[in-house]
Order: sequence, then structure tokens, then C-alpha cells
Amino acid sequence: MDACTARLVDADRVAAVRERMPSGEDLTDTADVFGLLSDPNRLGLLVALLDGELCVCDLAAVSGLSESAASHALRLLRAHRIVSARRAGRMTYYRLDDPHVRMLLDVALAHTGHTEALHPERGENT
Repeated sequence: MDACTARLVDADRVAAVRERMPSGEDLTDTADVFGLLSDPNRLGLLVALLDGELCVCDLAAVSGLSESAASHALRLLRAHRIVSARRAGRMTYYRLDDPHVRMLLDVALAHTGHTEALHPERGENT
């Protein structure tokens, strides 16, 4: 069982952890970032941008999304400052705007590549 038999086992450690804990607002903001990254379509767009900027039509082609769906996802990512845009005439080019997001993507992709049983319910033949 995982039940504690005491209310507080290591008071000093608990105090130290409480001291370094982000505020509730910061935790909510961080959860929002992970929420943005949790959608497979948005994640695919961001992974495509790891190699540099692309226009909406190219991002749609790479991700398999319609241009409308890609554009909608990119607007959301832009509103949260995860991607930025550059206009060139009538074309808009998107790029990753935050090196921290790049790092998160790199680490998550490496983790997925090294983890065999993320979804054991899917079986090995899928």
C-alpha cells in the first residue's frame, strides 16, 4: 500500500520542496503549455518546425492537415508565443519562437524513442 503511517516523515525536506515550488499560477501556466503540446496535430506542426520556418501550405502538406486546420492551430500556438510568424508578401512563414519549447520537443521525442511500453494496450503489431 502507498498509505503513509505518519502525517509528516521528513519535515526539513518538505519545507525545502515547498520553498522551491512554483506558485499555483505558474503551475497553471506550465500546464497550459503541456496542454498545447498534447494535441497530436499541433505537436506535428511543431515537430515540422524543428527544421526551420515553413509556410502554412507546406506545414499542412507535412502534417496532413487542411490549410484551414493548420492555420487555426498555428493561430493558437502564436497566441501563446510558442511560434512566431513572418510575412513575405502574401505568404506567412512560421517558426518556433521559444528555445524552451524546442528543448521540450527534443526531450519528449527522445523519451518516446527510448520507451518501449508507452501504450501497452496498443500491442506490438500496431
